[in-house]
Amino acid sequence: MFRITKNTTIGELLQTVPEMADILTNIGMHCLGCPSSQRETLEQAAAVHGMDVDDLVDDLKGFLEEMA
Repeated sequence: MFRITKNTTIGELLQTVPEMADILTNIGMHCLGCPSSQRETLEQAAAVHGMDVDDLVDDLKGFLEEMA
């Protein structure tokens, strides 16, 4: 099973679980198509968007569990 951590890149997340694009967009991360965002870690993306990375990772893990 895919493991989401604060070091997971946006690109890796979207390649593995494309459905995460809707989740990230809904929480304000609208730059998913930007080439540089693909190399950003969740920690970096959270910092740019003023989010707590631990909360973000927990939310994404919860979504992944619901999909299973």
